[in-house]
Amino acid sequence: MAIFTDPIKDHADFGPGDAEWLHLLVGDWQLVADLAFADLALWFPLPEGTYVALAHARPSTSHTVFHSDFVGERIRADLQPLVDKAWKSQTIERSSETNWTTETAMRVEAIPFVRNGRTLAVVTSHMDLSSSRMPSRLELTYRQCAYDLLRMGTLGLWPDFATPTGSRRGAPRVGDGLIRLDAQGVVQYASPNGVSAFRRLGDMETLEGRPLAEITTALLKDRRMVDETLPLVVTGRMPWRTEIESRGVSLSLRAIPLRDEKERFGALVLCRDVSELRRREMELVSKDATIREIHHRVKNNLQTVAALLRMQSRRMESDEGKQGLAQAMRRVSTIALVHETLSQGLTQNVDFDELIDRQFRLSAEVASPSQAVRTERQGTFGELPSDLATPLALVINELVTNAVEHGLAGKENGTVWLNAERHLGADGGENLTVTVSDDGVGLPEEPRREGLGLQIVRTLVQSELAGTIVWSPRPGGGTEVTIDMELDGARRR
Repeated sequence: MAIFTDPIKDHADFGPGDAEWLHLLVGDWQLVADLAFADLALWFPLPEGTYVALAHARPSTSHTVFHSDFVGERIRADLQPLVDKAWKSQTIERSSETNWTTETAMRVEAIPFVRNGRTLAVVTSHMDLSSSRMPSRLELTYRQCAYDLLRMGTLGLWPDFATPTGSRRGAPRVGDGLIRLDAQGVVQYASPNGVSAFRRLGDMETLEGRPLAEITTALLKDRRMVDETLPLVVTGRMPWRTEIESRGVSLSLRAIPLRDEKERFGALVLCRDVSELRRREMELVSKDATIREIHHRVKNNLQTVAALLRMQSRRMESDEGKQGLAQAMRRVSTIALVHETLSQGLTQNVDFDELIDRQFRLSAEVASPSQAVRTERQGTFGELPSDLATPLALVINELVTNAVEHGLAGKENGTVWLNAERHLGADGGENLTVTVSDDGVGLPEEPRREGLGLQIVRTLVQSELAGTIVWSPRPGGGTEVTIDMELDGARRR
């Protein structure tokens, strides 16, 4: 199904909710295409007196009569008179003769969709008549249901804004199972798949002639867990969705009340067995919980290692040994912070801005116990995958520590800046540029041997981040370190 929305956005005569109503129609009209065994096309008027195709739905219950996509194209000359007639009469119009093509014979109907007394668009139904077989009871019932829904569209009664648009997966479709109810909620017809769905729940009797509410009530073992919307769905009174569970089977139900100008005369109930879908969802939830617990335990273990290093450093008599253990403790604590963040979410992405704010200040404070070092951060890192977050946090930690210990050495105060910028790279992918700068003494005139910290930085940038790193003098004095890396994991690896 495709949709072309530009004419709707530019239409000046639409009232409040009109555009949303048409979008709701297109979002739900695959149901009608399947019931009607027909292709549906949505036509919208243009100022010059013709129509443009906004959307097209092909039936999944039959083969399509349109193999090419005509969304966005103007209406054919032979079809426009029928659409014009339906637009003006606000009633369903059927072509007086069968439309023959080189391959099929089609019956065409034009259905105006009316809201608040105004025609907003016209839907044409194109049904293949080339088959010579007699339609089954299922097909006749489906077509009657489609006609009832389309006629409700001419009265402004369908689609209904009360129709649920919840995000939970498993919405029932026509092919999953259909039950037609009368005004009292008694089953008039149940498709074979609908019968099978209720048999899996434990009902072994014939559905037809029995109230669906009584059928479902008898199947429920624990009625304390019943969704409060269930009675309104199984009686067909409201266009809602609900789920019932029995004997380890989960059934998703969706009701569509059928109305005319005076009253509700019946309802459609779509049903779908979602047991396997819910089982997989539970497995995913369980796996997410397990992953979070793993991250939590890794964080605890790393904090234990950091504590052991802290205890060991207190026993060291050598200042160089104490400094080395303090640096190792700081690096372990940085990795632990990433795992702590991962343990609090459902994804493997990290809100790096929140993480680095704490780490940035902490790194500067730990490296400058006798100095007044100010930290400033600009730009946005955004969400980063965990395989990027850990090495990047370590790199920033080392660069900030190096800026304080060497760049601001001998100064009573100073400032360290951290800037992040996401932008498009030369190949069109998204890049991240990170800059750490200070207002210290600047780069030495002669290159000196890199310490362990800078060796770690260079290795992580090249191997883990697949990026580049450059040291340069900062305008106004001090040092500026710039890291540029790609964020597209496929190109990084």
